[in-house]
Amino acid sequence: MDGSGKTLRRSIHCFLQNYHYFTSTAAFLAFPFSASILLPQALVPTSSSLLPQIYNHLRILFDAAGFPSSSQLFTRKVSQTITSSIFTLPLTLTFFLIAKASTILALNHHRQNLLPPSFNCLIHHYKPILHTYIHNSFLILSANASSFCLFFLSLTFAEGLGYSSPSCTLFLSAATAVVSSVILATALVICNMALIISGMEGHGGYMAILKACVLLRGNTSKALFLALPGNLALAAIEALFQFRVVRAYHNVGNSINSWPFMALEGIFIAYLYSISIIIDTIVSCMFYKSCNMGSLVDQEDMHFSRIELAEEQNYELGIQELSRTIYLE
Repeated sequence: MDGSGKTLRRSIHCFLQNYHYFTSTAAFLAFPFSASILLPQALVPTSSSLLPQIYNHLRILFDAAGFPSSSQLFTRKVSQTITSSIFTLPLTLTFFLIAKASTILALNHHRQNLLPPSFNCLIHHYKPILHTYIHNSFLILSANASSFCLFFLSLTFAEGLGYSSPSCTLFLSAATAVVSSVILATALVICNMALIISGMEGHGGYMAILKACVLLRGNTSKALFLALPGNLALAAIEALFQFRVVRAYHNVGNSINSWPFMALEGIFIAYLYSISIIIDTIVSCMFYKSCNMGSLVDQEDMHFSRIELAEEQNYELGIQELSRTIYLE
């Protein structure tokens, strides 16, 4: 945890050192994506029938597969995630990735006074990140499919052994949910690192995902620990939006007097959400640099070890040759 704390301190120091850039250019680039994440929580349930349709289809599918009725809350959460992903996909592929590219570009150049990047340079860093994000989507889908398969196989195996009581089913569901959460969290950490690698090195696609797996080998727990504060901050901001804006929206209805205050408060909360995304990106970049430095140090140690081993072998061969010469004389 000491290394994680050092990475967090370096990230906060970097954010404060370039506070004006990260809270203006980068945060405003992420603002449309943040608004698209928060606004559907207030508008989708009342203005769209997409969420009930997705929920009903998933409920029928899970019932046909034999999932217990206790998974209804899980089904609703999955349907909300799918609905939110559909509404936010256009802004995710544009503003969210562009904001990440601008942050990575700023940290990659090591300048003290950061200026807004040029359009060509930003697009040059954006393309590999977009390419990697598309591959990340397939990885996340695979992780979710693996979680569902694990849940289904565990229930089937338990029923085959005769453990079909409600308490056993509830315990098995909870245990499978924990394992599935670990699988999804690991997949998300790999995807996030792959995006950082794409922006830092300019190479996207599945190779960035493979390199992320190599860099995270032995550092997965540290990566999960570093991802926890950012996810907690985003969840807290979403809860704040629910408490301050969504609840007020449903309570006051079409009251004209309260609309300006709700709009200003919603804009401020979305701005906080954007800053949290930027800080999380900074933490990921610092973690990438620490992992990259660690791998370089390991490679240098292996190189020096090989040199020392070669010198020892040459020394032993020289001693043997000298002793043989003395013996012949």
